[in-house]
Amino acid sequence: MRIALLASGTGTNLQALLDEVHGRDGITIVAVASNRSDATALQRAAAAGVATAVFRREEHSDRDARDRAIADWLDERGAELIVLAGYMQILSAEFLARFPNRVINVHPALLPAFPGIHAVEQAVEYGVKVFGVTVHFVDGGVDTGPVILQRAVELPGARDAEQVLERLRPLEHALLPEAVRLIAQGAVSFDPSNPRRVIVER
Repeated sequence: MRIALLASGTGTNLQALLDEVHGRDGITIVAVASNRSDATALQRAAAAGVATAVFRREEHSDRDARDRAIADWLDERGAELIVLAGYMQILSAEFLARFPNRVINVHPALLPAFPGIHAVEQAVEYGVKVFGVTVHFVDGGVDTGPVILQRAVELPGARDAEQVLERLRPLEHALLPEAVRLIAQGAVSFDPSNPRRVIVER
């Protein structure tokens, strides 16, 4: 399976995928795109010999045009699964239609709780005792797509969002490669009686 990533930041989840699944079991990361030219993720990809590109919003007439350009570039590289790894942009409906049920995201909360940005800060402010990570399919909403995998950690005394994020990163770095591996193996499907329910066969 040919994997492409969209990333806006440091690319630690990209690095986890490079370390854990790239070049193994028929999985190849073929492209990494970003909306930011200074994203460290691009440097990680280039160091691994993966094609990179930058698609700045201001260089396109609107968001839809930018997303069409990204989709065309990914298609040219034969991308079969699109992974959002810290990509801080909302994708257009047209983009998602180009890759139906082939776009996944990792989110630092146990969805459906605390969707959107600043999820950990929201959870800390709410006073939750259990935090976690979700890998889910992407649909037209904000972190509303069907859940593939989740993992939790108890942090009953959490007061600092950055400390919580540090505890969650190892979960992200384990869960995202696992989800990609399962999808590549054909072990992930949708329950025909409830399209929101994802069936994972291990």
